Amino acid sequence: MAGSVPATRKTWLGSDRALARAIGRPVMRFLGIEAAGGILLIVTTVVAIVWANSPWSSSYNDLWATEVHLAVGDFALEHHGHALTLGELVNDALMAVFFFVVGLEIKRELVTGHLRDRRAALLPAGAAVGGMVVPALIFFVFNPSGASSAGWGIPMATDIAFAVGVVSILGPRVPTPLKVFLLSLAIVDDIGAILVIAIFYTNDLATEWLVLAVAIVLAVVILTRMRVWYTPLYLLLGILLWYSTFRSGIHATIAGVAMGLLTPAKPLLEPNEVSPMGAESLDAEGLRAAKFRLNESVSVADRLERQLHPLTGFLIIPLFALANAGIELSGEVLSDAISSQVTIGVVFGLVVGKILGVSLFTLGTVRLGLSALPGGATMRHVVGISAIAGIGFTVSLFVSGLAYDSYVLQEEAKVGILFASLLAALIGLLILSGARSDGSDGQVVASEMEAPLEA
Repeated sequence: MAGSVPATRKTWLGSDRALARAIGRPVMRFLGIEAAGGILLIVTTVVAIVWANSPWSSSYNDLWATEVHLAVGDFALEHHGHALTLGELVNDALMAVFFFVVGLEIKRELVTGHLRDRRAALLPAGAAVGGMVVPALIFFVFNPSGASSAGWGIPMATDIAFAVGVVSILGPRVPTPLKVFLLSLAIVDDIGAILVIAIFYTNDLATEWLVLAVAIVLAVVILTRMRVWYTPLYLLLGILLWYSTFRSGIHATIAGVAMGLLTPAKPLLEPNEVSPMGAESLDAEGLRAAKFRLNESVSVADRLERQLHPLTGFLIIPLFALANAGIELSGEVLSDAISSQVTIGVVFGLVVGKILGVSLFTLGTVRLGLSALPGGATMRHVVGISAIAGIGFTVSLFVSGLAYDSYVLQEEAKVGILFASLLAALIGLLILSGARSDGSDGQVVASEMEAPLEA
């Protein structure tokens, strides 16, 4: 675990040195708590907003508009004919790593996790569908046509980091099965968001680059089936897939998702194939072989997710927030946003749409006998979790940049996202803080729901 403290005192972190005790171990404990990523995300969001509304706001805009020249000989990485800006580098390149981790999480859940069981998966899947469809429809009510209607995908998203961070504040008041339900819902939501980005927010396709991307995907499939286990080769193929997707017109982050879904989620070796060996009896070659056997008793997806999760949670996502959450909140901007159909559509979609969509589809799934409520959960819990799902911060900001070319529409959408995410968090906390955590209500509700079905 990223936040565990080494047991041995031979390391600096485990030593009795003043700096290790005062800073090192407290920092590691912070990084290990469930809400750490969400807390850091909140901090960088506040920094971006304050910076963008300070006397130094021009430096904020200039920083993210700075061109980054990446070239090898005559080859240069460009975006629509110009060098990538620092903001585009974060959104198009670093976010591909984030979506790679999302792909790993989806693959793990589908192969070995909660979504593997069809009946168990139906509840969060149904809830996620409701949490995507209803918010999009509500947005369309306020934005039925014109350029503004392109933002219908904005209120469909749920931010896992923020949502988990908010729920973790309540501790045992939220039953563990309900937390699993929220995570599963958010993962299915991510699948929907990925499909929306790939299908609906794609520029004109460059066929030759798309064909190359498909060929690389097929090559990865063949190599994994042949059990070619050489990480640098897959790293090279991943970079080539990212670049070909980037040039094809499909958003480059889809390449990260594809590589994540293609990563093996089952270990190469079974536990009984990993025989313990005394370290004192191993030479360099034996140690290398023992290390390989130990590594391969854990799936590649699990290892990569564990290694990359701190990178995405504590660096990439905060950087993304810093680059995209710097919204001018002057009186004029707020006045325009309040009367903007885009802002209103985003707020009602994320707050009202998520509560209605997730709650009603969850209730419908249970009443149809397709699944059951999570253990210890009541309908109050479900409504509270539905409100928390309205925190759409990271992916909503990401989609707003894809949906709108207009700077004004982007800013109106961002104001709506910030306000809606804050409101959704407050409503969710208010509902869940008063919910009973002893599980008795959940049993009553479950029996009440099953009675009409039996009749």
